[in-house]
Amino acid sequence: MSMAAVLLAFIGMLLIAVMLEPLAQRLRLPSSLLLAAAGFAGASLIVAAGIDTGLRWQYFHDLAFYVVLPLLIFESALRIDARRLLRELPALLILAIPLLLLTLFLSAALVYAGIDHPRGFPWTTALVCGALLATTEPFTLTGLARRLRVPQRLLVLMEGESLLSDTTGIVLFTLLVAIAGGALPQADAAVLGSRFLGLFAGGILTGLAAGTAAAWLLRNGQRPAVVTLLAAWGAYLLAEIWLQVSGVMAVLAVGLLCGTSLRRLAPAQAGLLEWWWEQLGWISASTLFLLAGATFTLAMFEQRWLAMLIGIAAVLLARVAGIALFSLLPGRLPGIAPLPAGYATLMAWGGQRGAVTLALALSLPTSLEAWWTVQSIAYGVVLFSLLVQAPTLGPLLAWLRGQGRGYM
Repeated sequence: MSMAAVLLAFIGMLLIAVMLEPLAQRLRLPSSLLLAAAGFAGASLIVAAGIDTGLRWQYFHDLAFYVVLPLLIFESALRIDARRLLRELPALLILAIPLLLLTLFLSAALVYAGIDHPRGFPWTTALVCGALLATTEPFTLTGLARRLRVPQRLLVLMEGESLLSDTTGIVLFTLLVAIAGGALPQADAAVLGSRFLGLFAGGILTGLAAGTAAAWLLRNGQRPAVVTLLAAWGAYLLAEIWLQVSGVMAVLAVGLLCGTSLRRLAPAQAGLLEWWWEQLGWISASTLFLLAGATFTLAMFEQRWLAMLIGIAAVLLARVAGIALFSLLPGRLPGIAPLPAGYATLMAWGGQRGAVTLALALSLPTSLEAWWTVQSIAYGVVLFSLLVQAPTLGPLLAWLRGQGRGYM
C-alpha cells in the first residue's frame, strides 16, 4: 500500500468522522458508535467488491502504538490540573494502581474460567486480555460531569484514575504480550517486577527530561503547538525505540509538565493550545473507532458472542468489586479525605472502555494464541460501554444528586 494511498484513506476516514458527528448529536448516540458502524460498513463493501485494502496487522500495530497512543495519553495529561492531581495523589495511588491490578487479575481469572479451554486459551493469553480490559476511559462521564457541575474533586479522581490506570495498564500489557509470545521468559514474580519497575521508572525519567526542556521552551513563548507535539512524540519514540523503556510513562510525565507550563501562558495562547490538542485527541480517537469498525466481522458475533458476554460480566464484576474494596480505604488512612458513596457508584459504572482499549486490541500480534478471541472480547466490552453504560450515566448522575450531600 503506497504512502499516497495511506494518506488518501486517512483523509477519507477523517471526512467520515466529521460528517457523522452532527448525525450522532441528532440521534443522541455516541459518535464513536457511528464511527465503528461506518468502518464496518465501509470495509464490508470493499471486501464484497473484491478489493484488497492493503491493510495488514503491522499497520494497525504501528499506528496504534507509535501514532495514536502518544497523542491520547498526552492530551489526557495536558488537560489535568497537576496541582490538584498531586493533592489527590494518595487517594489516586490507592484507587488506581491496586484497582488496576485487581481488575487485571480478577477479569483474567473470570475470562479464563468462563472460556475453560486451557490449551486454546492459556493463562498467559487470559492475562493479556485482563491487561487490555483493565484500562478505563471515563470521558463520557467527565464531559457530563462538567456540564452538570459536579464537585471538582470527583473530576480529578476520575481523570487521574483513568490516566494512571491507562499508562500502567499499557506497560503491563506490553510486558505480558512479550511473555505470552515467547519474547520474554516466564520468570518469577521478582524478576518480572523488577522488569516492570525498570520500564516504569525509565519512562518517567525520560519524560521528566523531555518535559523540562519543553516547559522551558513554552515559558519562552516558542510555538507551543509545535513544541508540545514534538515533545509528546519525541519522548515516546526516544523511550520506546532507543532507551527500551516505557513510552507511555514518558508521555505522561511530559504532559503533566507541559500542563503546568500551560497555565503560565497568556489566556488566549493557552486556550488555543488546549483547542489544538482537543482536535488531535478527537482525530486519534475517531481514527481508532473507524479502524476497529473495519476489523469487525459478523463471524466475531456469531462465533465469539459467548466470549464477549463473559468478558463484559468479568469486567463489570472486577470493577465493582475493586471500587467497593478500595473506596473504603480513603478516610481510614491519615491525610486522605473519605469518598462519598456517590463517588464510588459513579466511578464503578463510569469506568468505561474506549479508545485505549481499542488501540491495544488493534495492536495484538496475530502470533498470540487466541488473539482473535481477545480482540473480540475487547470489541464486545467497548460496544457495551457505548450502548449501555454511556446512555445511562446521565440518569444515574441525576439520581445520585437527588439523594443529597451524603452521595455527592
